[in-house]
Amino acid sequence: MIELTKEELKLRFSDKIFNQISETADALGLECYTVGGYVRDIFLQRPSKDIDVVVVGSGIEMAEALGQRLGKGAHVAVFKNFGTAQVKYYGTEVEFVGARKESYQRDSRKPIVEDGTLEDDQNRRDFTINAMAVCLNKARFGELIDPFGGMDDLKEKTIRTPLDPDITFSDDPLRMMRCIRFAAQLNFYIDDDTFESLCRNKERIEIISKERIADELNKIILAPVPSKGFIDLDRSGLLPLIFPELVAMQGIETRNGKAHKDNFYHTLEVLDNISKYTDNLWLRWAALLHDIAKPVTKRWEPQAGWTFHNHNFIGERMIPTIFRNMKLPMNEKMKYVQKLVSLHMRPIVIANDIVTDSAVRRLLFEASDDIEDLMTLCEADITSKNSERKQRFLNNFQLVRQKLKDLEERDRVRNFQPPVSGEEIMEVFGLKPCQEVGALKSAIKDAILDGVIPNEYEAAYAFMLQRAEKMGLKPVKE
Repeated sequence: MIELTKEELKLRFSDKIFNQISETADALGLECYTVGGYVRDIFLQRPSKDIDVVVVGSGIEMAEALGQRLGKGAHVAVFKNFGTAQVKYYGTEVEFVGARKESYQRDSRKPIVEDGTLEDDQNRRDFTINAMAVCLNKARFGELIDPFGGMDDLKEKTIRTPLDPDITFSDDPLRMMRCIRFAAQLNFYIDDDTFESLCRNKERIEIISKERIADELNKIILAPVPSKGFIDLDRSGLLPLIFPELVAMQGIETRNGKAHKDNFYHTLEVLDNISKYTDNLWLRWAALLHDIAKPVTKRWEPQAGWTFHNHNFIGERMIPTIFRNMKLPMNEKMKYVQKLVSLHMRPIVIANDIVTDSAVRRLLFEASDDIEDLMTLCEADITSKNSERKQRFLNNFQLVRQKLKDLEERDRVRNFQPPVSGEEIMEVFGLKPCQEVGALKSAIKDAILDGVIPNEYEAAYAFMLQRAEKMGLKPVKE
């Protein structure tokens, strides 16, 4: 973080939008402050486009007056039910709200709201680092109001609530998820009293909607080192309540001197590994879920030791239920995660054996446009502590990648359809849709993937005639 004098802070608020807000507030005789994340991120040198402004008075009146002052290019949206308004101006968004104080009923996170002072408004904020305000009125422009020591907590990289954390978390239990999310995003430490309160109040998460929890979970997954957030969720006792399938992966069992790895911590390591290379949320979800079926497929076999047979296919089948329960999208994003979980063992099997053209063709055909993401996932999945073994796998993966490139250029297998269509097969042999048509089309596809014939029409047509003859089928026209 950086430290700024009042004059330096004034310079940070010197662009047009803040000057216009300042002039509008003074013209209306209203106290006006920038608060929350925008102020925090100035000191952390993080980019932030969304600006929250608290007005001691009517936020809606302020927004409408600012819109008129800005003129062309400004768009004002008013949300009377919430007492808020938004001004959009050439890519900048400013949210206006009147200063307020809040009280809560135990069975709801929706507060009873009353007009209040700036102090009331700062009291209701979730964390000290989000409770700082900067005055925008001309006479005090750039003055920092920091009643809870937010600046000290920024310096100490600490997440702490402004008031009693039991009240903060009980009033709005979503703040428990936000607490862990901010710690993960910013690489901050959660204050001891605050963390102990998380543990005490964890059951309150049950009144929060699945959608809200999923939104915070996605932000934790997108953190630079997501494992930090998941470990804090686990330590606090929140993880079993929101993601029991992940908790089921914990633990090591030993039998006859043979132990399996802790699949929970292995999964977090894979998630951290892949996060170094991609910000694709759903690829990160695939990393988180790639071994999700290991607890239900774990078996002890005296000859082989611990096995997890078909955990990739069982995991693929578990994903719709997990997504549905968490209110995650039941669309192509879920199917993408399913596909990667289903295929995640394939490159490892290929890399561990002789890298044949046939195996690589089939992998390319099945993964199609997601082949790069699949390879990234599989490389992240190599977490062996044996450096020689790990390097051997990585070297073999490079062979697989080169084969993928060579075969794609030569055979055009990605997203391919057999050169002879099902309709043409029916026409040639005078067939209606039936098992024989599917068998012939599948045989042509397999012949191409196995390298028996090239991916070309003439070769495929000739192969079809040969296979059909063995099946007792003859063309209707010679």
